[in-house]
Amino acid sequence: MQDQPRHETTTTERGSFALARCSCGWTGPARRSRDRARTDAAAHMAPPRESDSVMSPGRF
Repeated sequence: MQDQPRHETTTTERGSFALARCSCGWTGPARRSRDRARTDAAAHMAPPRESDSVMSPGRF
């Protein structure tokens, strides 16, 4: 089994916006709140929840 690449996130500022970036190439949306950008990075690094991988009835 191959190891997953290590995710290392940072937050950067672009003008009055903050955004999260990851070493895997992922970039979060631009946010006016630095705290929200950090939350985006934490959510990206969190293991996927089982409910995210199963389509709920009524969701298409």
